[in-house]
Amino acid sequence: MFTIWDLLLPPIYLFIIFFIADLIRKRNIVSDDAYKYFTYGLFAKILGGIFLCLIYVFYYNGGDTVNYYQSSGCMINLLFKDWRDFLEAIFKSEPVDRYMYFDYETGFPVYWLRDKYAFFTVKLIIPFELLAFKSFIVTSILTATVSFTGMWKLYQVFYREYPEIKKELAIAILFIPSVVFLGSGLMKDTFTIGAVGWYTYAFYYVFIKKDIKYSIIFALLISTYIIVSIKPYILFALLPGSLIWMLSNRLKNIKNVFFRWFAAPLLVTIIAASGYFIMLKMSDDLGVYAMDKVLDRAVVVQQDLKKDYYGGKTYDLGDFDASIGSMLSKAPLAINYALFRPYLWDAKNLVMLISALENAFILGFTILLLIRLRVVNFFSLIRANPLLLFSFLFAIFFAFLVFYNVINIANHFQSKILLNLESDLQGYMFLP
Repeated sequence: MFTIWDLLLPPIYLFIIFFIADLIRKRNIVSDDAYKYFTYGLFAKILGGIFLCLIYVFYYNGGDTVNYYQSSGCMINLLFKDWRDFLEAIFKSEPVDRYMYFDYETGFPVYWLRDKYAFFTVKLIIPFELLAFKSFIVTSILTATVSFTGMWKLYQVFYREYPEIKKELAIAILFIPSVVFLGSGLMKDTFTIGAVGWYTYAFYYVFIKKDIKYSIIFALLISTYIIVSIKPYILFALLPGSLIWMLSNRLKNIKNVFFRWFAAPLLVTIIAASGYFIMLKMSDDLGVYAMDKVLDRAVVVQQDLKKDYYGGKTYDLGDFDASIGSMLSKAPLAINYALFRPYLWDAKNLVMLISALENAFILGFTILLLIRLRVVNFFSLIRANPLLLFSFLFAIFFAFLVFYNVINIANHFQSKILLNLESDLQGYMFLP
């Protein structure tokens, strides 16, 4: 796994990256005080990526990040063996046909060639591994650096709206331990969390600030494409908040109270219809992530999770069926599981304990906030701030969807997830 290049190359790449980052910081800090967190945030992101590599290699003895790296390496070997075969393997529509291009000279990728979402992640890693001369550590450093650009763009959006709390925003967006650790290595989440940041930034400037530029529109399209190509359910979580964010901004610009009340239901109808149309048009391309299939599969797997042979090492939501009403009845419990578990008493190892401590802090902070704002004022505050409303809706929809998505993933990877669901769940849960 590790070679001599993993000792020699990282210092060189780190010097180049931080030299460029410091130039960016110095060029912008005079006009934008938030840039004092730029290099610190980048350092945390890169450190998280390196630490994730070490944990997966020396603690887990392999796993997703190692498999992504090895599969990307096989693709690179194929590129140097025959670039035509490489292009065919990249763009083949039938996953089974890809295996014919590999032999003992190239090495054999893992089963992810059959999973278009995981294979898309492998394709994204290929250029980073090429630039890193196949160094595992350097590949992780480059991936974390690119992902950080999305997190920084997300921070800029919040800083522009709430400049008086730039330090608190930096902590919440750039320095949350679980996000820094699990969103920085060779994982799907590293790409999706960066894409969510770019999506939010681009949506903000195109639809809220009306600062329409080709580069920003391009960023919106590319980030959406990456999200849909890796974890489509994230887009399901983003759309409701995005559309309501845009609606709130439109209504706020209507000065006449009568016309505002008249326009509200019309805009709600138009936006809801647009969201439904988008989901309908995407359903054929989403495969197992299409909402109707997700609900049906969630019911089947949840029933299996309750069997005795899993030893109780699962999260049991109780009985439910594939109807929207039944799923919504389990929403509070599912959201609680996704946002706040594992609890301290769930921790069975050091990694889980660290996650449980973070979740305990978030839960305590949430309860304190609700008490101080007396619940009603909490929701009034969110409703009065469109960006907070977008964030809150994304968090709630994402927490709901991510839990059911973990249940569906368990259908494919029962031996891993069903027996370690408490720790694995954290790997699927990221909130900007």
